[in-house]
This record gives sequence, C-alpha cells and structure tokens, in this order.
Amino acid sequence: MSLVGNEGDITRYRLVVVGDGGVGKSAITIQYFQKLFVTNYDPTIEDSYIQHAVIDGELCILDVLDTAGQEEYSAMREQYMRSGDGFLIVYSVTDTQSFAHVIDFYNQVLRVQDAESFPVLLVANKVDLLHSRKISEEKGKEIASQLGVEYIETSAKEPPLNIDTAFHQIVRIIRSHPVTRGIQQRQRQQHRHRQKFRNMLRCVLS
Repeated sequence: MSLVGNEGDITRYRLVVVGDGGVGKSAITIQYFQKLFVTNYDPTIEDSYIQHAVIDGELCILDVLDTAGQEEYSAMREQYMRSGDGFLIVYSVTDTQSFAHVIDFYNQVLRVQDAESFPVLLVANKVDLLHSRKISEEKGKEIASQLGVEYIETSAKEPPLNIDTAFHQIVRIIRSHPVTRGIQQRQRQQHRHRQKFRNMLRCVLS
C-alpha cells in the first residue's frame, strides 16, 4: 500500500480513478486539471496529473492516476492500485454494465490494498444525459450504502457538475479514514522529527 507523502509541510495524495472504459474517467480528470471538456480521445492506458490544491484551508498536492478501463489492462491496473491512497470508482448512469461492475472494482481495491475498508468515492458520471439515463440516483446511493462508501453525481460537460467537489471529497475521505489517517499522523511526526534534527545539525555546523 502506498503511503500519503509529505513534501515539506505539504501532503501529497495519490488518487486513482477506476471504472469501465467509456464511463468518462478521462473526461472528469481533464475537466478538473485543465478545465476543458474533451469529447474525442484515445482509450487511456494510464495518464498521471499533478496539481496543488487548497482543500478546507490546507495546501496539498493531488497526484491523480487515470487508469485503463479495458479488461486487458486489468493486471496493469492492479499494479497502479497498490500505490493509491484513495479511489474514485466511476460508472456512467447511461451504462448498466459499468454500474454492475462497481462491486468488482471495489473488491479489487480491497484485495490489492489488503484491507477490509479503504477510502473510496463512488462517482455516477454523465448525469447531463437525462434522456439516456438508465441508473437512477436511488440505485447509485443504494449500492454506495451497501459498500459503505460516499456517493456523488458528476458531469464533465460544460458547465461541469461536482468535478472539483469529487476530487476534493476523496481527499477529505482519506483524511478521515482510519486506515490512512493513522499513516498521515505517523508521517507528520516523522517529518517533524527529521526537520528538528536538520535544524539541530545546522546549528552545530554553523
């Protein structure tokens, strides 16, 4: 399992976006980082984005990995999953198959992380496609409740809906989750001890 990292006093969060191909994982990631709605792009194998953000008054670094949804990349996806501090599991409200695979992705996260629970946000995407919608909000919330995770509805299309909120919310989940909260506390303590030692060393050398 990857640990939440610190650069100076800035915490880095490694976020992994997973879900079936075509559900809009790249669209919501690009909308967050570049403020663009991209309609045509090649299927993702793996893209990484890094950006500073202020979430609830705390400066942090978001290191986001947009993974491949195609089944042939499953082994590669698991390798990426091992480094994740939190996961956005994305499905399209217009695609019943992507919704059916939510539980598979969730179980894969737990298996790879070797944990009984882990920071996960369930993302119901493409809610702007009202006439094509097949998965209701009630169904989405129901499966989120069954899995014990939070739920959010998004659209990457202009004007975007809940895109920034989704990425910021998974950080909040990481901060409050028992698994990762303990890791962060230990790392902050280690950082303070290292900084104290460096300051002492500077005083001795000067």
